[in-house]
Amino acid sequence: MPRSKKFRRARLIVIVLVVLLVAGVGYGGYRGVTAVRASFPEVDGTVKVAGLSAPVDVKRDANGIPQLYADTSEDLFRAQGYVQAQDRFWEMDVRRHITAGRLSEMFGDGQVDTDSFIRTMGWRQVAQKEYDTKLSPETKKYLQAYADGVNAWLAEHPGGEKASLEYAMLGVVNSGYTPEQWTPVDSVAWLKAMAWNLSGNLQEEVDRSLLAQDFGPDKIAELYPDYPYARNGTIVKTGTVNGDTYRPADGSAPAGAAPGSGTAQGAATTKALLQGLTDRIDAMPQLLGRPGQGIGSNSWVVAGSHTTTGKPLLANDPHLGPGLPSVWYQMGLHCRTASPACQFDVSGFTFAGMPGVVIGHNKDVAWGFTNLGADVTDLYLEKVTGPDTYQVDGKDEKFDLRKETIKVAGGEDRTITVRTTRTGAPLISDVSTEQQNVGKYAPNGSSAPDRGTGGYGVALQWTALSPGRTMDAVFELDRAKNWDEFRAAAKDFAVPAQNLIYADSKNIGYQAPGVVPVRGKGDGSMPAPGWDSSYQWKPDPVPFTALPYSLNPASGYIVTANQAVVDQGYKYNLTKDWEYGTRAKEITDQIEGLLKNNGKISPDDMQTLQLDNTSIMAKTLVPLLLKQRIDDPYVREAQDLLKDWNFHQDADSAAAAYYNGVWRNLLSLAFGQKFPADIRAKDNCLLVRQQDDPTKPDSSSKIVTQCGTRDPGKAQPDGGDRWTEVVRAQLDKPDSSWWTYIDSDHKEQKGLDNLLKEAMKNARQDLTSLLGKDISTWSWGRLHKLELREQTLGTDNSSIASGLVHKLLNRGPYRLSGGSAAVDAAGWNAAAGYQVDWIPSMRMVVDLNDLDASRWVNVGGASGHAFHQNYNDQTDLWLKGKLLTWAYTPDAVEKATKHKLVLTTG
Repeated sequence: MPRSKKFRRARLIVIVLVVLLVAGVGYGGYRGVTAVRASFPEVDGTVKVAGLSAPVDVKRDANGIPQLYADTSEDLFRAQGYVQAQDRFWEMDVRRHITAGRLSEMFGDGQVDTDSFIRTMGWRQVAQKEYDTKLSPETKKYLQAYADGVNAWLAEHPGGEKASLEYAMLGVVNSGYTPEQWTPVDSVAWLKAMAWNLSGNLQEEVDRSLLAQDFGPDKIAELYPDYPYARNGTIVKTGTVNGDTYRPADGSAPAGAAPGSGTAQGAATTKALLQGLTDRIDAMPQLLGRPGQGIGSNSWVVAGSHTTTGKPLLANDPHLGPGLPSVWYQMGLHCRTASPACQFDVSGFTFAGMPGVVIGHNKDVAWGFTNLGADVTDLYLEKVTGPDTYQVDGKDEKFDLRKETIKVAGGEDRTITVRTTRTGAPLISDVSTEQQNVGKYAPNGSSAPDRGTGGYGVALQWTALSPGRTMDAVFELDRAKNWDEFRAAAKDFAVPAQNLIYADSKNIGYQAPGVVPVRGKGDGSMPAPGWDSSYQWKPDPVPFTALPYSLNPASGYIVTANQAVVDQGYKYNLTKDWEYGTRAKEITDQIEGLLKNNGKISPDDMQTLQLDNTSIMAKTLVPLLLKQRIDDPYVREAQDLLKDWNFHQDADSAAAAYYNGVWRNLLSLAFGQKFPADIRAKDNCLLVRQQDDPTKPDSSSKIVTQCGTRDPGKAQPDGGDRWTEVVRAQLDKPDSSWWTYIDSDHKEQKGLDNLLKEAMKNARQDLTSLLGKDISTWSWGRLHKLELREQTLGTDNSSIASGLVHKLLNRGPYRLSGGSAAVDAAGWNAAAGYQVDWIPSMRMVVDLNDLDASRWVNVGGASGHAFHQNYNDQTDLWLKGKLLTWAYTPDAVEKATKHKLVLTTG
């Protein structure tokens, strides 16, 4: 039987006591400190590692960042597995349980729904197919070597305190748990989690459908405006696709042949169907942050003709959800001598649990990633006609059925049945039972089949559910020597679809890789009717040869910041939901300004640009706010803060605090009051007008207080880049119906000017309650705080016990500059509050003139051990916008080395 909530809380209290004892807090003393240190990695001396053919040197600098030196590629990756396990095995173990849908085996029945959802999608099965049928023999060798290295460490640390503090905590409530051997598929499966969090517009499909219960197509279109191509531009000037070959139009050098190696029906979907789906998406562990829009990144590369070094400079800072340990792991992988047996000399950022380097440079080329944002997911509404049948084109089709048994620590096993359509799309509305869990209502439309008593199911079509070769691409990128080899690697990068920027000593480039579907009918913006086969994806995706690229454009630089890659003249539909280009335009303007004023761009300029926290929307909105006549001196005092503001969102800025308070209240009055509760944040209670009979538009209504129901991280309006475009368009319409609102006296008011005044008044009250009456003490950083939370044990602080656990493991809060649509993207959700929920997860600047002069920083640190000196030793540098020197060549690494461990043959 499932254990009671009271019993689970008692277990948490026991955990806290164990943590307090083990950590040496209070009276733990010497024994506690000794127990904690027992799990720290050996970083000096000699350790035997089974399977090595020759010794491997592990050189760590003062920040614990390892650089590995080996004679063969397999030894190199075997050592990488061992070293990553030293620092991060708990994190690796939890991650593989996430991707396999096996969290319940570690943490009990509270994770059954999450496991059910991931099992239904089948991440582990797809990863196994990739390993069995797609990956090259060479990649398999490297993956196996990595797994052998992890297992060599695991043999020395089979569990308990010697593995990590978290295992000691887990042992109190799940004493029978012992980590299994690591397998190559454990590494491959992490790519599915990466792809999930960068998967495009799935949330937008759901939100449009939920909005359709209250708004017509015209109003929804205003909430999802067209991309501003003329103002914010595209990554590349749109070329032409002749046959299936893309030809650049931006002055790029030719690359020759490609390298080898919503419908109206969906709009009426009601909340009962899709709210259940979004609840399950909300329950997914977000080790990379929340999926979809909001997760962004910046990268840009400048040609040597425009730099002070005479060689290209490349910058990258991916925006992901904050947490500890850091999502990224820094390291170098070096062959002592380049040979066919050892082909790697690469350094950069990777994920714990995965061999190779994901972002970084080798001795010849450098590269960075931002999210392309391609629409690679579609929801299909399925007419289910029986336990194992559904309807397509008026005929019954058989589901592919499989059973999944979820083992539960401290509880009974759960068995679910997964139903998959003929296109490979799992029915994700079947969550944790064998019974179909669908909504009460169906889309309208003359072609829709009768809903019957069972309702429609919801199936997910997603490119990541088909086996690919992304793991091959990682190793190919790591050893690429030139543009052609870089593109050949990009061809194998299936999911997630990314913007890849490139530099070598003479060239800069861009390539859009990834599997992007070609649809029949529909554009992917709304759930499609699964019963009509004409809406299914075509058998073949967009050909790689047709995907946009650029080599040495005439501008001398390339900027990618999740803006549109190409304009509407491009042959294929990559997505209807680009980010709106605010960051990209600001970066471009800054680069143009530097080139105009200085003529050349320096590495310091690249680093400084990463810290640009300007609010572009404020430049438009603040003049309108200052035009408003405010009679109340209490509010006018706050309004005056905006008079001389430079639009910089510095942590110590009172004006930035007030402006963002006004922005949040503007969105709430104009949009939040009108939105259905199921897309507004939980506990966000607003005055709304409610009709007595929602089915009759002309029925009488009344003003009531209504609270939202959605997880705050995904609530709307979130205030991000899209909302700046929505508001910008409505500012030209002072009598727009969006400017009708209910004031604090429960009276309906109309007009832009009135709403701006109300927003300023409400913001003054809001900030007074949070920061005090004295505006001289206000600052943006006091509102805009970051807490780095240990993610693998969850983030629930609802009980005293769990709060104490996280207090020991978390770090912060820290006061941050920046904002959601700023280059320094310290994002926050205006529908939920001011706290930071995504950040530049790392920063790097690569100098192709002198790789040892390159710079990097992680938001946390190298170690996953909560009380280790390298757990979050880079956080203060990251907060201040500073970067560490990035040693690469053997002499520079040796000079930076503080600890040397030699791994010898077993």
